[in-house]
Amino acid sequence: MKGKKILYISSEVIPYMPQTEIATMTYSLPKIVNENGGQTRIFIPKYGIINERRHQLHEVIRLSGINLIIDDMDMPLILKVASIPKERMQVYFIDSEDYFKDRQVESDKNDKLYKDNDERAIFFAKGVIETIKKLNWAPDLIHVHGWIASLLPLYLKNYYNEEPMFQNTKVIVSLYENEIKGKLDKKIVDKIKFDEIEDKNISILDNPTYENLYKISLALADGVIFTSDIKNSFNEILKKTKVPVLECFLKSDYEKEYMDFYNQFLVNED
Repeated sequence: MKGKKILYISSEVIPYMPQTEIATMTYSLPKIVNENGGQTRIFIPKYGIINERRHQLHEVIRLSGINLIIDDMDMPLILKVASIPKERMQVYFIDSEDYFKDRQVESDKNDKLYKDNDERAIFFAKGVIETIKKLNWAPDLIHVHGWIASLLPLYLKNYYNEEPMFQNTKVIVSLYENEIKGKLDKKIVDKIKFDEIEDKNISILDNPTYENLYKISLALADGVIFTSDIKNSFNEILKKTKVPVLECFLKSDYEKEYMDFYNQFLVNED
């Protein structure tokens, strides 16, 4: 693990978000990696509910200002950063006036799903990768958590497949038992294809449910982690991919299970 670069891409992380299972794991795992000699960076969206002053976020001007094309529209990327108090962990926040400002996570105050959640996921995936390119920080392993990060494997292995810095990068996806009911915009496939992505797995999203959003991330992952007993819902995909699977229900020794699983994907250069 020493010197290895692990990138965490998540829908949430404490202390910036409420203490959900995803937010807790996105905090705990980088801490464990750091303690084992690895290097980490964390990316989450800059939702409107995150208090910038309290958490001392500041914009990184040199990394902001990129225009991301989303369904033939120029959408400016704003990049902010903060450090988790008392930890050697830096968190990067993908921000957008259109997709994240004054917004909650997946639904509004009336629990109504945002109609543009599909575009928010595309923007987030592309925004993270473009920022990593600018940072020139090539991750050995990317660990994906949450619905809004689910398109990352698809974009990394198609839209950015010729980027030299990602040639040896492996992607792990964690799935949690917090299913979102409802559907994404029915034009999500067309919006992905606008980026000239023709991956056969896109057809999964012909029925644009959130479960199928998770399925497309599994279809392109190098490894999968289940934190609860929901594996049966995804057996069909897993039979096709035949990637390593960890079922870790957060037992007392889960830290060792995660690190052992990571090490399957990390090339030892010693």
